Amino acid sequence: MKRIWTIIGVADVARSQRWYQSLLGLVLTAPAHDDFGQVLDVDGTVLLCLHRWGDHDHPPLASAESATPGNGLLLFFRVDDFDAALARARMLAGRLTEEPHLNRATGTQEFALRDPDGYYVMISAL
Repeated sequence: MKRIWTIIGVADVARSQRWYQSLLGLVLTAPAHDDFGQVLDVDGTVLLCLHRWGDHDHPPLASAESATPGNGLLLFFRVDDFDAALARARMLAGRLTEEPHLNRATGTQEFALRDPDGYYVMISAL
């Protein structure tokens, strides 16, 4: 089995980890480090890694000022609790970027919102 670990630059790892855990209906846990955290599914699968901007000399994660968070990136999550995820998203975001709609290509309902760092997050029914 091979898996990809998507890592995004964030201003506050703990805040972002709580935000994603809340959005996805996961148990709230603290990140392992101030500068790095992982959003884990209930089975331990890594869904997303969060890396504080500017730490560890990774050029693409140098700073939010030298990169536009989310440029060229779409965080796409398939969920089995779409209606509950929508309710959680409405509580987390002032407004949705895309209201729920049917994606004709996949035949599933989906919606989109921005995370605290400006990343575009798409939620799709499983």
